[in-house]
Amino acid sequence: MLRIVGNGWDRCNVTLEIRPKRCLVRTMSVAAKCAAKERFMNFLAHKNLRITSQRQAIVDTVFGTDKHFTAEQLLEWSRQRDKSVSRATVYRTLPLLTESGLVREMDFGKDYKFYDPNYAEHPNHNHIICTDCEKIVEFESDKIEKLENEITRQLGFSIKSQRLQITGTCEELKKLGACKKKSGC
Repeated sequence: MLRIVGNGWDRCNVTLEIRPKRCLVRTMSVAAKCAAKERFMNFLAHKNLRITSQRQAIVDTVFGTDKHFTAEQLLEWSRQRDKSVSRATVYRTLPLLTESGLVREMDFGKDYKFYDPNYAEHPNHNHIICTDCEKIVEFESDKIEKLENEITRQLGFSIKSQRLQITGTCEELKKLGACKKKSGC
């Protein structure tokens, strides 16, 4: 059910077909990852910022994964490429990645942010987040997109960006009694 206050939409019963992103084969191709890395390197050059070996390891890590990550995960993964990567360099590079438009910072109400490396290739996708184990599933829905377009048109807006985040609990904890992703579940 959809409720919009003040515009005459009392109720709108909608059945939505939701397809998990992995079913749509929406991972970034090797060519797209190379193009994104090149765009970021050009972004850094335009800002007259150096491309150090630490920053290169961070960039290679970001564009080498399709997984959402935290700053601490990025630090850990980047150190697997280059042990000299510092926490400070990770925390200085993340705002540059988001400013470039190639990575999206996401706030799921935790004490830390998540980062979406799939944003540049597919900016209009949605997320379902498990509050128990922090599993993040991306999905797209033609029906949601159609509904968004209809609502914005009827309200006299045009979409510049959209973001849908649904929180819930995944079935793994219920089925297995424990989450593989989170110790102590």
